[in-house]
Amino acid sequence: MFFLHRYFSDCCIMSLSSATQQLTEVLQCLAGPHAVPRADQLAAVEAVLKPRARVLVVQATGWGKSAVYWAATSALRKTGGGTTLVISPLLALMRDQVAAAGRAGLRAESINSTNIDDWDPIFEALENNELDVLLVSPERLGNPAFAQRLPELLARTSLVVIDEAHCISDWGFDFRPDYQRLARSLLAAPNTAVLATTATANHRVTEDVRRQLGSGTDVFRGTLARTSLRLSVIPGLSAMERYAWIADALPALPGSGIIYTLTVAEAERLAGFLRGCGFHVPAYTGQIETAERLQIEQQLRNNELKAVVATSALGMGYDKPDLGFCLHLGSPGTPVAYYQQIGRAGRALSHAEAILLPAASDEDIWEYFATANIPSQDSADRILSALAQQPQSVVDLEGITAIRRGRLEALLRILAVEDVVRKDGSKWVATGRPWIHDTQKWEALLVGRREEADIMRNYAHGRGCLMAYLQQALSDPDPAPCGKCSVCTRHVPAPGLRPSEIAITKARSFLREQDHFFEPRKIWPKGCSRKGTIKAKLAARAVAFAEDPGWTAELRELSRDSETAIPSGLLDGAVSVLQRWKHTWEQRPALIMPAPAPALEMQRNRQLAAHLSTIGRIPMVDAFSWQGAACPEDSPSTVHVQHLEKSVRLQTHPDVSAGPVLLCATNARTAWTLTVAAALLAEAGLADVMALVLHRRP
Repeated sequence: MFFLHRYFSDCCIMSLSSATQQLTEVLQCLAGPHAVPRADQLAAVEAVLKPRARVLVVQATGWGKSAVYWAATSALRKTGGGTTLVISPLLALMRDQVAAAGRAGLRAESINSTNIDDWDPIFEALENNELDVLLVSPERLGNPAFAQRLPELLARTSLVVIDEAHCISDWGFDFRPDYQRLARSLLAAPNTAVLATTATANHRVTEDVRRQLGSGTDVFRGTLARTSLRLSVIPGLSAMERYAWIADALPALPGSGIIYTLTVAEAERLAGFLRGCGFHVPAYTGQIETAERLQIEQQLRNNELKAVVATSALGMGYDKPDLGFCLHLGSPGTPVAYYQQIGRAGRALSHAEAILLPAASDEDIWEYFATANIPSQDSADRILSALAQQPQSVVDLEGITAIRRGRLEALLRILAVEDVVRKDGSKWVATGRPWIHDTQKWEALLVGRREEADIMRNYAHGRGCLMAYLQQALSDPDPAPCGKCSVCTRHVPAPGLRPSEIAITKARSFLREQDHFFEPRKIWPKGCSRKGTIKAKLAARAVAFAEDPGWTAELRELSRDSETAIPSGLLDGAVSVLQRWKHTWEQRPALIMPAPAPALEMQRNRQLAAHLSTIGRIPMVDAFSWQGAACPEDSPSTVHVQHLEKSVRLQTHPDVSAGPVLLCATNARTAWTLTVAAALLAEAGLADVMALVLHRRP
């Protein structure tokens, strides 16, 4: 069996000339026969090759950080060293790194959630000393099968690379508790060299990562300004105009690129609009299958696509050096996150465009993401109290603690990093360690996030040189006007500050013809009077979803005052949805009913139902009543349904022989109100229920 000496001997330390040779060979494999190493790259390689090295490299995208660890790996392997272990946070990034290692003359494999069947052959290759590089996703430490193999893996490792190292910092824009937990386990190996790299770290993140790496860490930090990028902001456009602007701009933008959106729904909607305008533009989100992601990545790399409309799922490390542009529909919550995404463009070009189309709704999204993962002592206490009784699944914890699923899972990950809880199969158990809320830490983190939001706000309003704002956010020592951004030059890319009327008309037509479907609820949550499978049949559609760009003005008016009439445009939109929907009906609705709601909203539900009753000549029956207060906001499913079971009554029993029922609601979020109403109708003998909602809130 291959045995790796855990300690570097003096003979393993490369001379300056040998390190130069290894780095030169790797660079020429990656960048061409004329590539030569820079002094700062060479210094970083030399630092990594020292015994028990701890090195942090903070350099701009395109600087050549991967060349440093491939060169160090090559040097170590030629002197009898073991495998290099690379911790990589995204599947797209891992795929690119495996390919890059191969081009550098190294054999690389990856272990992640998509290739579990390949783990045994990979570990066999590792045991036979046939593997130069192994890439691992951070979530693997939570997998018992992988955790058992971690000591063996570390025993065969000479170098650990923590790529995208800002992810292990609480201050990082993309902090991941699982990533931090894995990094801590790897850093506990005292005789293995560690290299951490990132292109997106300000001073707070740099100091936090340096502290985690330990005393004596060598930090290599350069300017993070990108001279190849021309930054632009196109302010003041409505949601519909932003869609139109992108359609007008695409033909003039250089090469191929990425259009970023803040949500999955926006990515899918914008991609659909652009395809309708004749562009070959797919959507890329975390919800598509791995095979489809791979295909889209390769098509973009081969310039077979003009653009990909993507969420942050296509971000860190995606390697297309000739990417010509990055365009943002809406502003990321921090300038560091924005810099990371635009860093995909112009890596091997002298000029690339980075264009931001800010939206009025951006700041609500920023505030949500700034606070969503901030834990509270009360929430932690509720979780630990529940786990003190017995192990619990996430579903059980949601019902017991009344914490919504997303926040619950985020807090469990934070508690797991602190070894307060751990996963045992499908359930969580308490370790017995207490958890005390570090108020000073979390308040400071929230203040820092809001300070970054201020920088992003100023950037989006064009209140100064755009590159200087990004340099400020990234703690560059001398932020200075770039002389080439849209603020410095007072020039924006075509089509200028406003799109064409033709494109606006296309956008309006497309956006107002989008139907939004509700995924029906299948199982009643635990703790409710109804149990098991939901038997009522409910099909539901909405006119508008979230910050729907087709209905911005009408949704603003709808939300302004619950006592005002429904905007006529939304009433017309409801009729249009029904006209499109009717082609799939087996039977036309026989009755229309206002969906149950608290008093003021119930008035609007009645207005909508009466309008559709008149237009469709279908009898309206006002059958539901609501007792008490509205459902508490952000409550988990169990609490929500328990409240509905107390509040909603089927007061008037309709004619059960009439046929299908159409429920009408002004607003909906979780669809539980509609589901409880459908259950009451089913129990009265009307099992076939449809629902039309004006606005489905996220």
